Amino acid sequence: MRDGRIAVLGTGANGAGIGADLVRAGLDVTFIEQWPAHVEAMRAHGIRVVMPNETTTTPVDVLHLCEVATLRRRFDLVFILVKAYDTRWATELIKPYLADDGFAVGLQNGMTVDDIADVVGVPRTLGAVIEVSSAMFEPGVVERHVPPHDSWFAVGGLEPEATLRAPDVAKLLGESGAVEVVEDIRSAKWMKLVVNAAELVTAAIVDRPMLDAVRLPGMRELMTRAGVEALETALALGHRAVPIFGLQGLDTEQPTAFVDAIIDKVYSSYAIPATMTTVHQDWLKGRHSEVNEINGLVVRHSAELGRPCPANAVIAEIGTEIEAGIATPGLHNLARLLDATG
Repeated sequence: MRDGRIAVLGTGANGAGIGADLVRAGLDVTFIEQWPAHVEAMRAHGIRVVMPNETTTTPVDVLHLCEVATLRRRFDLVFILVKAYDTRWATELIKPYLADDGFAVGLQNGMTVDDIADVVGVPRTLGAVIEVSSAMFEPGVVERHVPPHDSWFAVGGLEPEATLRAPDVAKLLGESGAVEVVEDIRSAKWMKLVVNAAELVTAAIVDRPMLDAVRLPGMRELMTRAGVEALETALALGHRAVPIFGLQGLDTEQPTAFVDAIIDKVYSSYAIPATMTTVHQDWLKGRHSEVNEINGLVVRHSAELGRPCPANAVIAEIGTEIEAGIATPGLHNLARLLDATG
């Protein structure tokens, strides 16, 4: 697969950073992006990745979405890094340009693996868990807070035949971080959703970087409760509590300890003082975020199961109000967050 054609569909902060690693490894990579200014900046200057101890600039081949229809050759592998809510249409867009024996890999937050499989088929789909801390506020420039040697991925298929191809993809992703091949990718993705439910929207609601938000009075307890609700929902749906981020020896029979351990890992290994969650970045840019695909997803599944989830419910409620323009992020939301969960 190292000699195949690769597309990175969605080259925001994470996509562009990972794509740059693949290009620098000598792979045949095409960036596909929907932000016109970003496309033009990359064409003119390459992609600049600013890391704590190094800055790289990499020339890249890049297409705007509207130029995908000009393609004459198909891709052997497509990494999909659009927002979770854009997954289905983006996969439909690239489906005609995916080789018959090619794979689509969802390197995303949220439970997107089944959306991809619905479009290109289970045998051509790999799911993935991604833990890469980065930001983008300027076209053509990635602020990568955690360099490749500290980033982490897991990949796996929805059926054994697809999972057999996962080691090939893992080798490629190894250019951008540590990679594990997992047998139960849905459960692994749910465990990342547990972390995301705890911290992505909550930090954005109080308008603070991750490390500042978690230190606010009562915030860590709220995050843990939201994570435990998400974990219990996953278990009730038939998924398993599986270790992620390379953690070993976790007690999967103790939900609070399990959630605390993976939250601690995120804050100790994947965040620096300036790190803002993806939701926080979206709101600062006036963009729609993934509230509905994170805490909202937990709320919907919990309701179907007849289970209460007050922490996720209030997080989703305030996040939705902010997106609708009837509330604003800030510390004034903290009391409401904490009051709703006791």
